[in-house]
Amino acid sequence: MSSLFDPFTLKDVTLRNRIAVSPMCQYSAEDGVINAWHYTHLDSLARGGAGLVIAEATAVSPEGRITPGCAGLWSNRQAEAFAPAVRSIKAAGAVPGIQIAHAGRKASANRPWEGDDHMAEDDPRAWQPLAPSALPFGANLPRRPTAMTKDDILKVQRDYVAAAERARQAGFEWLELHFAHGYLAQSFLSPHSNQRDDDYGGSFENRIRFLTETFAAVREVWPQNLPLTVRLGVIEFDGREETVDEATELVRRLAGLGLDLIDVSLGFSIPGADIPWGPGFMAPLAERLRSEAKIPTATSWYISDPQQADQMIRENKVDLVMLGRALLANPHWPYDAARTLGIDKPSWTLPAPYAHWLERYRAA
Repeated sequence: MSSLFDPFTLKDVTLRNRIAVSPMCQYSAEDGVINAWHYTHLDSLARGGAGLVIAEATAVSPEGRITPGCAGLWSNRQAEAFAPAVRSIKAAGAVPGIQIAHAGRKASANRPWEGDDHMAEDDPRAWQPLAPSALPFGANLPRRPTAMTKDDILKVQRDYVAAAERARQAGFEWLELHFAHGYLAQSFLSPHSNQRDDDYGGSFENRIRFLTETFAAVREVWPQNLPLTVRLGVIEFDGREETVDEATELVRRLAGLGLDLIDVSLGFSIPGADIPWGPGFMAPLAERLRSEAKIPTATSWYISDPQQADQMIRENKVDLVMLGRALLANPHWPYDAARTLGIDKPSWTLPAPYAHWLERYRAA
């Protein structure tokens, strides 16, 4: 029986524990290039003791950004900027991963703390979003996207491939494709956002085509010995009972194409979904995917209690726990978790200059 602090091996990569840093957008890049903020952010999470550090959703093209502050991998300059972060993560004992993405109809938005809404069309920083169909998301994102042509689809798929190649050139050892949260890939999968009448819309077979083609194209260029994973919105909480069944079948097919792990998340394809927020509320769905699709799983959302995280691993609900806000609040969460769980010598989760003093004066 595995536990939270047991190693996890996937392909040729071994994580020192089952704690993974979930991709967290910082919205602080300039022209897609990361900077000192990102270096400090990623390095602190790696030094904090996580086994895997996945850099934020990184756009495969300029129009694939959520906001003007999003990181990108559509140029060699951007890849070169990631290289020092990769080296820092590895030096701290964690595995460096990255998530690549296209925001689709949710693109061209203001940063969350600046409105979290679509930029005005006459804003000089704005651009025209793309989507499977010319359907706006609604709520705070009302802008109508351009329906993609097949040439547009092919270009985006090539952008994914080029971004994956740059990710490897930068030294990343774990790649995640963002197929969730109402962004472009999820928009092809969801009937809420895909009303096409060609071979990329309508039936389940057609709605998954963009996802399977894009994954297969990336699999061709990403090293076979390194993990290739997907974050997928497996449920919309919209009352459609077949959503999870469809997601499970899609994961089976992706596994047949070489998927190594599925990061189980939400669809977010419509505003106002009735989501039952609560601690670890996605764990049962992750367990179902793990069992039915016969593939390693991870999940996130409201996981912050060490005992809950450990129990999820011990009960075979997931293979990895993805933490976000818990690690923002405390980058040394792994150390505190080890102490809570009674791990002998929890100081091994920290660099020596921290561990020595924390353990020496532990009772102080």
